[in-house]
Amino acid sequence: MAPSAVKPNAQAFTQKGFEPIPTPRALDTDEIRGIVRQYAGAAQNAMAAGFDGVEVHAANGYLIDQFLRDRTNKRTDQYGGSIENRTRFLLEVMDAVTSAVGPERVGVRISPQNTQNDIDDSDPKALFDQVARSLAGKAAYLHIVEGDTSGKPMPDFDYLALKRLFGGLVIANNNFDRTRADTAIAEGHADMIAFGKPFISNPDLVIRLFLCARLAVANRETFYGGGTEGYTDYQVLRAAEPDACYQDHARAWG
Repeated sequence: MAPSAVKPNAQAFTQKGFEPIPTPRALDTDEIRGIVRQYAGAAQNAMAAGFDGVEVHAANGYLIDQFLRDRTNKRTDQYGGSIENRTRFLLEVMDAVTSAVGPERVGVRISPQNTQNDIDDSDPKALFDQVARSLAGKAAYLHIVEGDTSGKPMPDFDYLALKRLFGGLVIANNNFDRTRADTAIAEGHADMIAFGKPFISNPDLVIRLFLCARLAVANRETFYGGGTEGYTDYQVLRAAEPDACYQDHARAWG
C-alpha cells in the first residue's frame, strides 16, 4: 500500500533475497485514518514494553515519506497536491502519537535529499522547510538524514534552515565521522549526531570515538546478507595507539 499506485524502481530484501518491489495499491482515505490510529497504538505498545520514547519514521522512502514527496504522491484528495496537503498525513500521525504518549517522548526523522527506495521531490527545500516549520513545538527532537545514504553527490541544501525553523533539538545523521561531528556541534549545525553504518562495523564505536581510534570500515555488500557476516563478526578494539585527542588511554579503558 502507498499514497499512490507508483511502482518504485527498487528492490527489497526478502527471505528469497532481493526481489523487485511490486506496484503498490493506493490507500483509500478511510484507510489512512486507520493507519494514523495504528501509529498511536504502536507508540503505546512501545511505552508498555519499557521504552523511553519513540521516533516517527518519516524518512528514507517509507510510507510517511511517500506521502510527503511528489514523486510518489499523486493524490488529488486532501492528502495530495499542495505541500500543505502532502504534509497532512505526517502531522496527523504526530498529533496521534504525541497525544498517546506525550510530545516529550516523541521524535521524528526526515531525509530531505535521500533517494532510497526510489523516492524524490521536485522542490525539497520548500517541502521540508514547511515540514520543519509545522513540527515546531510538536516533538522532542527533529532527526535529519543529510544528503543521500548511498553516498552519491547531492546539490547543496540548507540544513541549518531546518534547524532554525524547527527551533528545537536537532540530531544530524549520515556520513559523519568524529571530526565532522565535533565541528557540526561546535558550529551549531546540530545539537547531536547519530551514527548508523559505523556502528555496524564498530560494535565498540563509542569507545573508539572517545579514544580517537581508527574505525573499521563497513562492508556495504553484507548489509542485507541475511546472515552473520557483516553483522556480528566485526572485531572490537584490542589496543589503541596514543593520540593527541586523549592521552590517558589506560584510564579510558578503566
